[in-house]
Amino acid sequence: MRRLWLLFAQTATVGLALWFVVTTLKPEWITQAGDSARKVRMTTANVPMLEAPASAAANSGSYRNAAKRAMPSVVNIFTTKEARQPKNPLMEDPFFRRFFGDQQRDQGEKQFSLGSGVVVSSQGYILTNNHVVEAADEIEVALADGRKAVAKVVGADPETDLAVIKIDLPNLPAITLGHSEQSSVGDVVLAIGNPFGVGQTVTMGIVSALGRSHLGINTFENFIQTDAAINPGNSGGALIDTNGNLLGVNTAIYSRSGGSLGIGFAIPVTTVKSVMESIINTGQVVRGYIGVEPQDITPELAESFGLATKSGAIIAGIVRGGPADRAGMKPGDILMAVEGKPVADTTDMLNLIAQLIPGEKAKVTVLRKSQQSVLDVTVGKRPKTRRPDPAAGQRDETE
Repeated sequence: MRRLWLLFAQTATVGLALWFVVTTLKPEWITQAGDSARKVRMTTANVPMLEAPASAAANSGSYRNAAKRAMPSVVNIFTTKEARQPKNPLMEDPFFRRFFGDQQRDQGEKQFSLGSGVVVSSQGYILTNNHVVEAADEIEVALADGRKAVAKVVGADPETDLAVIKIDLPNLPAITLGHSEQSSVGDVVLAIGNPFGVGQTVTMGIVSALGRSHLGINTFENFIQTDAAINPGNSGGALIDTNGNLLGVNTAIYSRSGGSLGIGFAIPVTTVKSVMESIINTGQVVRGYIGVEPQDITPELAESFGLATKSGAIIAGIVRGGPADRAGMKPGDILMAVEGKPVADTTDMLNLIAQLIPGEKAKVTVLRKSQQSVLDVTVGKRPKTRRPDPAAGQRDETE
C-alpha cells in the first residue's frame, strides 16, 4: 500500500512539473487546446435558442404556389420615347449654323417609362395597358428568367385601356386565364408587377368590390377593386387568384400621393378576353353604335317625367342622321332595354350597345310619354374616340 502511494505521489509531481514547464515555455499549446474544445461546444450556441428543422417550414396559409405559378408569366415593360425640343429660330440663320452645326437642330432627349405585362400565349402575345405603350418609339420586354426582347404593338383599345404587344422568343410561360365572374367580395387576390422599377413584386389583398364604374378612368368600366398594393409600374400587371389564375389586369389606383392607398382597380378577365381576341384577330376592337347622348335618371328627373322607376337612360340628344335617328328615336325617350336586356343606367346601356354587331338590326325598347315601344335600329360602327382624361372625368358625348 505504501508503495502504491509513493508511485501516485511521484506521478503527480512529474505531471505538475510538466504542466509548469508547458505553461511557462509554450502557453499557446494550452490556448489552442482550449479553443478546439470551445468550438465543439459553441456549435450548439452558448445562448439557448430554438430552431425548427428545414423540413418543418410552414406552408399553411401561404400563397407561394400561386405566386410561383404566375410570376414567370408577368413581364417588365420598358418604353422609350424621343422627346424633341422646340426648334430655335436662330438655327435657321446660316451664320449660327456655321458655328453650331446642323445637329443642334435635332437636339432631343429620350424619355423612359416602365410598366408591366402578362404573357397570355406561348406564341408571344403579351397583354398590358394602352397607356403603358401608347406613343412609345421603342418597347423592350424583360422576362422573369432574365431574357429580353424588343416588342411590337399588335393593337390597342384606348376605351378599355388595353393593348396587345408581341415578342419573338421560344418557350414563353403563358398564364392561365381564370373566371372573374365567379369572384366574390372578400376573396384573396395577389397583384404582381414592377412597382417603381424595383423589380418583380407580389402583394396580397382581397377583392374589395366588383363592377366598379362611373370613375372616369375608361370609357368602358367594370373594374375589380382591391386593396392589394398597386403602385406606379404595376400597370398592366396581373391580378391573380389563390390558384395562380389571371383574374384581371391592374390598371389604375386612387391616390393623393402617387402611392398605394389600398384602392386599386383591375380590368376583369371577362373584358380582357373579348378585347384581346378581337385585337389579335383583326388588330382592333369593333363595337356597336346607335348615335345617342344618354343621361342617368336622377330623382329630380324621375319626378319631372313622372316616372315610377329609376332604371333606364334618358336620351338627351341624338346624332342627326345616325342609327337611332333613322329608327325614329327622339330626345326625351327613355331607353329601357336593348335586345330584351334591361338597361339599369347609362353605363349599362353603353356596354349593351357596344356588344351589338355593326350592320345588324337590334330591337331597342323605349318609353315615350308613358308608352313603351320597340324600335328596330340598324347598328352602326362605333367611331374611334380619344381616351378619357381621368383628372377631368371626360366621357364620350355619344354612344
